Amino acid sequence: MPPGLENRVPKPVYDRQGHPLLIVGSMALDTVQTPFGSVREVLGGAACYAAVAASFYAPVRIVGVVGQDFPSAHMDLLKARGVDLEGVQVSPGSTFRWSGYYEYDMNAAHTVATHLNVFEHFRPTLPAAYRTTPLVFLANIDPALQLSVLDQVERPLFTMCDTMNYWISAKREDLLAVLRRVDLVLLNDGEARQLCNTTSLLAAARQVLDLGPRAVIIKKGEHGALLFTPDSHFSAPSYPCEEVRDPTGAGDTFAGGLAGYLAASGDPSEANLRKAIIYGSVMASFDVEDFSLNRLLTVTPPEVEARYRQFHEITCFE
Repeated sequence: MPPGLENRVPKPVYDRQGHPLLIVGSMALDTVQTPFGSVREVLGGAACYAAVAASFYAPVRIVGVVGQDFPSAHMDLLKARGVDLEGVQVSPGSTFRWSGYYEYDMNAAHTVATHLNVFEHFRPTLPAAYRTTPLVFLANIDPALQLSVLDQVERPLFTMCDTMNYWISAKREDLLAVLRRVDLVLLNDGEARQLCNTTSLLAAARQVLDLGPRAVIIKKGEHGALLFTPDSHFSAPSYPCEEVRDPTGAGDTFAGGLAGYLAASGDPSEANLRKAIIYGSVMASFDVEDFSLNRLLTVTPPEVEARYRQFHEITCFE
C-alpha cells in the first residue's frame, strides 16, 4: 500500500455488521481527461467504484477479473476498505482499460478507446461462501453473465442490476430475462427510453415494472434520480456540487452507496429505498469532486452524514 494510504481510509458510517453485499462487475484501469485535468491508468471499473462506496456501510464481496498487470496497490486499497477479494480472478494478460474525455457538459463521456483484454473472457464464478450473500448488485456487464450469477446465488434477500445502451441493442432478450429476475433495475434516462421505445420516462418505468421487478430507478445525472414502484414514484435531486472535476464512476458510486445502505439496514422496503437513494446520491456527489476514487478515499463519515442532512434540508417543504 502506498505510504500514508492507511490514514486516508475512513471508518465506515455503520459498523459493517449488517448483511454482506455481493458486487459483480468490471475492474479497470482508466485514462481520463476533463477540462480540469487528466489522469492515466488509474483505478476504475464499475465494481471498484461501487465497492468503495458500499464499504462505508456494509461488508462487500467482489467478483471480477484483472490481468497480471493490475497494481497490487489497488488490491491493497480495496482490502483496506474491508472488501473481500476471494472472488477476483487474476488471469494471464492485461487488465481491462478504458480511456475517454469530457467537455464542459459533464453528463456526456466521449470514449477514446476500450480494450477489454482479460475482461472479454470473464466468466463469473462465485466462491462457495458468496453463494448465500443476501444482497446482490449486478453491475454493468453482459446480461448473459448476469443471468449466470443469478443462477449461482441461493435465495438472496434483494437483487439489483445495472446495464447500458450496448446490451439493450445487442443482448436484448438476455437483458429482459435479467429484468424479470431482479428486484431493482437501474437505468439512465437514455437507456430507459431506448429499452422501452418511448420518450416518456413514466411509461418506460411502467413497462419495466410489468416485467416483474419491485422497483425501477432512472438516473438523470446531475439532475438526480427517479424511483418508480407499482404504487408510487419518488424524485430525488442531485447534490449541488460547487466543483465537479471528473464524473467517471458516479453512476456506479451511486449504485454502490444505495446497495451498501440497503445491506446495512437489511430493509428493502420502498420507504427505505428512498433513503438509500439519498445515501447513494451523497456518495456520488463526493466521487465527482476528484479523479478516480481519490475523493472517496478522503471523505469521512461525518461528512457523509452532514451531506445527507443537507439533502433533507434542500428537499423539505411544508
